[in-house]
Amino acid sequence: MSGRSLYERLGGYDGITVFVNDLLPRLQADALVGRFWKNRGDDGIAREKQLLIDYVCFRAGGPMYYTGRDMKLSHQGMKISENDWSAFLQHVGATMDAVKLAEQERGDINAFVASLKDDIVEA
Repeated sequence: MSGRSLYERLGGYDGITVFVNDLLPRLQADALVGRFWKNRGDDGIAREKQLLIDYVCFRAGGPMYYTGRDMKLSHQGMKISENDWSAFLQHVGATMDAVKLAEQERGDINAFVASLKDDIVEA
């Protein structure tokens, strides 16, 4: 196992941006979870995308400083359900396939995402 951070193993800022650029359109187009992006302006979506990139970079051990809110506060009141969470996980998996992530990175991303569930799912 390499001593490199997940940030480095994902390709740094550029690699994480590729990941997010693949994931967000999948989520937005989904019949179930796409509702969270309905009635949002382009600027709001672009800001959210940048915050997601910054957050993943920061949490993966990169040199980014995340200035957004924590996950619990960011998702409070959205009524994200277990079904929403399952759909999200399917899209994360499809994105990992699309960007051809190695098994170790897939496991690390799955563990990272799982650690967020209690702060995101509320309904």
